[in-house]
Amino acid sequence: MIEFKAIDLGCEDDVTAIMTRIKTIDKKTLVDAAIAILAKEPKGLRTEELFRRRLWPHFPDKGFSGAHGMLVDYARDPEAKIYQPRRGWFRLSSFRESDAAIDTAPTPAKKAAEKVAEQAFYQSFADWLVNQDECTQAIEVGGAAMGDRWGTPDVVGIVRPRLDDVFKPPIEIVSAEIKVSTDGLITAFGQACSYRLFSHKSYIVIPRTADRDKLESLCFIFNIGLVVFDAASTENPKFEMVARARKSDPDTFYVNEKIKLLRELLK
Repeated sequence: MIEFKAIDLGCEDDVTAIMTRIKTIDKKTLVDAAIAILAKEPKGLRTEELFRRRLWPHFPDKGFSGAHGMLVDYARDPEAKIYQPRRGWFRLSSFRESDAAIDTAPTPAKKAAEKVAEQAFYQSFADWLVNQDECTQAIEVGGAAMGDRWGTPDVVGIVRPRLDDVFKPPIEIVSAEIKVSTDGLITAFGQACSYRLFSHKSYIVIPRTADRDKLESLCFIFNIGLVVFDAASTENPKFEMVARARKSDPDTFYVNEKIKLLRELLK
């Protein structure tokens, strides 16, 4: 087991000079040190955090030129104790098991209990969306009010032109899927994607404690918005925007279909 202690690097500001005047750290020392550090970080660490703030200060007598490449090369080995869950991150392989939770679908009983809990956040998230200027009006929907599970968001918002707008843009729909559990997040992501059939913007809202590395990358790729919140507090959920949804053009057939269903609710 490697023991670390902070070492004063002095007033030397030229990092390049430090790295070139001392012996480069060897791969085994690098890997062993990285494993010891990452063992205390279940979610992993960004490259900059791992190297510049955690590794380098503990080895002031070693150069780190090429060290990043060494660790990346090591992490590519299927048997390695370190892997990269996403670009620019390193994580201990033993924590990979927790990734499976993102694909685990909840049991029917658990799902019913979660739905009741989720409803407690519908209105607060609807209000938050309006306060974020993502829509001019938002309401809680949920259930199968709009026909089916994959076509009924938990929260729906409408962007309407204001009375004093000189140019009147067309109405836009914003949809959101809320989850209080870290189970079945891939399914929830699929639902958020399906809402884009009739929504100009779509959001997935998940607990702050969820492992969101892969989900965040998917949201960026598919233009889905990502929001995290404190699922343990209905009074103060502290919604936080991680990735803002990007506008896309939905299918006008489904837009008209959903607008008709929501007409009474959005009066």
